[in-house]
Amino acid sequence: MTASSHQASADVVLLGADWKTRALIRAQLIEEGFEVVATDTWPMMRRHLRPGLKPRLAVVDLKDLDEPGRVLHDLAVLMKPERVLVLAAAATIPRSELSRLGFHVLRRPLTVATVVAKVAGITAINRP
Repeated sequence: MTASSHQASADVVLLGADWKTRALIRAQLIEEGFEVVATDTWPMMRRHLRPGLKPRLAVVDLKDLDEPGRVLHDLAVLMKPERVLVLAAAATIPRSELSRLGFHVLRRPLTVATVVAKVAGITAINRP
């Protein structure tokens, strides 16, 4: 799935290169009542991070993502770190770098249920 053309801000914007993982996470988040925009590229995600349209949470799955370091550094400029969840993958970004950026991090192996629970917890804390 790719980003849709919603003009209202979503609760969650999800970036993930793997369509199966992205679709499963998106479906479960929708089932839990979240408005979700899912995309497979950073330029598509970035469109949903404009002032006035920012989501409650940005989720980035680093597995197989092109230029994960650039994506995270750009994201750090656009979103407050407490409103970003990174799904870490082996051999992408060093643990020290993720810590320095201040994002919430879930490390693989993980389940869709774990991701959804973390999203629910973070968004409960960061109410608009």
